[in-house]
Amino acid sequence: MGGEALIVVDMLNDFIEENGALDCGPTARAIVPVVARRLQAHRQAGNPVIFLADAHAPDDKEFEKFPPHCIAGTRGARIVAELAPKPGETVITKTRYSGFYGTDLEQVLKNAGVETVEVVGVCTSICVMDTVGGLANRDYRIRVPAAGVADFDPEMHAFALRRMKQLYGAEVV
Repeated sequence: MGGEALIVVDMLNDFIEENGALDCGPTARAIVPVVARRLQAHRQAGNPVIFLADAHAPDDKEFEKFPPHCIAGTRGARIVAELAPKPGETVITKTRYSGFYGTDLEQVLKNAGVETVEVVGVCTSICVMDTVGGLANRDYRIRVPAAGVADFDPEMHAFALRRMKQLYGAEVV
């Protein structure tokens, strides 16, 4: 049986901090301790931990849909201090919703012999769901702890959890 990995999606200052450029609200701040516990569990088990991090150019086309956020090299694009990566953990920067688009995430998972992936982070209905869809399209087993994901829109959060379970076959716990 293959290994397990944890993917932490966009737990970045601009999304998590109050008054961040694209603050996902109190529900996003509330998952920080849950994500920290999941990080600790996976680290203790020796599982690979992969951080996905938005890192946009100042003129990114995404800013036609959302306010400018997570500009590469800025404080807003950094992982929140409470969840800082440990030496040897992978940080993959991305410019689109899916952690697979234009990145080496697929190769990182293959190289680590991963078969099951747990996904935590923000936003449930955007980057989390698109990354989970990418995992499903590559036949990974997927687990999404509902207490470990958050969204600025409660209705979209609930929809995304249902969609990931029903369409992508994710175990939503």
